Amino acid sequence: MNQETKKKLHEAVLAHKDELVQLVSQLIQINSENPCGTQDEVIAFVRQYLGKCGIETQQIDTIEGHPIVTAEMGNRSGYNLILNGHVDVVPIGDPKGWDFDPCGGEITETTIRGRGTSDMKAGVACLLFTMRMLKESGAKLGGCLRLHIVSDEEAGGRGTRWLCENGYADGAQACLIAEPTSYDNIEIGQKGGMHMKLIAHGTPAHGSLGNYKGDNAIMKMGRLLQHVNELTAVPGHFAPEQKQALENSRLVCEKANANGSADAIDHLTCNPGIIQGGNKINMVPDTCECLCDCRLPIGIRHEDIEEAVKKMIENSGETGIEYELDYHSEANFTDYDAPIVRMVHKNAEAIWGRTVLPAYQWASSDAKYYRDLGIQTIQYGPANCEGIHGYNEDVDIEDVIHAAEIYMLSFCELLDVE
Repeated sequence: MNQETKKKLHEAVLAHKDELVQLVSQLIQINSENPCGTQDEVIAFVRQYLGKCGIETQQIDTIEGHPIVTAEMGNRSGYNLILNGHVDVVPIGDPKGWDFDPCGGEITETTIRGRGTSDMKAGVACLLFTMRMLKESGAKLGGCLRLHIVSDEEAGGRGTRWLCENGYADGAQACLIAEPTSYDNIEIGQKGGMHMKLIAHGTPAHGSLGNYKGDNAIMKMGRLLQHVNELTAVPGHFAPEQKQALENSRLVCEKANANGSADAIDHLTCNPGIIQGGNKINMVPDTCECLCDCRLPIGIRHEDIEEAVKKMIENSGETGIEYELDYHSEANFTDYDAPIVRMVHKNAEAIWGRTVLPAYQWASSDAKYYRDLGIQTIQYGPANCEGIHGYNEDVDIEDVIHAAEIYMLSFCELLDVE
């Protein structure tokens, strides 16, 4: 790596920082709500932005209404780094809930405002901007940057999965997803997912005698759900070399969510999210179903989960209960000492002058598709997490600029830029 080139590229990021801020604002002004909007305009903008500096792009329309953009620059025979982001955003909701225009892209003294600023158009802007700076500099890359921009992450996540299943990630050593994490933590692992269906069976009767006859399945389900928190006692199992990441993760989770939430990192969680029961208001319901979203920590054993579910039902004292467990993803992680982790960690702490913690996340994202292929994957991006998926979403300008600096420095070192 050429230190002088690295210094000049870092200086270029700072010299053009106002352009980066404007780029975030421009992306926000393109309404790309999902599932209620369209992604065509924002995808066209991404392609046009890269095309202006000579970066060729490919548009893939395999998922109707949700185009994908890919691009690459550099040498595939070296270190291959995928850059992933999504340009779709969750719905705006009631415009009256906002204190500013959610599609205005307003720039204040310290923030950029609007739907998708943190999740994750600011992160995408940083990826596009650093690629453009590299291209316009004429620097020689000893490795390859491979861009994956999808437009369906907020409703389905099929885009990244399709890319991974169809060879677009083959040969890559690492992946950086610019998802919002805030400056002080780098996501290096996530929980798995399972859907649990609980079914309560009762006996029908006329509603006028519901307090005396029949067996109300909805009431039975209510009593059963009083015991659902017992499932949070089921632990994951972590290797000794994961100890530091686990400690970091508990600190990050508690800081972000409080309320003793650190246990969500290394234990099973279960949220009853949908409940359905009964056929008619004047009948005692004979069935009731509850669908639960369960998140699985690293190293959890399926047999421990099933045993805990059976014990929960037994402890409730209810009869006529069935359950179904649908595992759809396992917990996944990147090694703490992987090059992509070490490089971004080092540069983030240098730029911010503060402690930055590589940590596991309590939720999940598209990162699992890359990790399933053995690709060392992290998430790190600018964010004000409080407004994500809510009203008054924004992002700090300082966070955006620093993210672009960190990306550029890391790219220079990982890709041996000359």
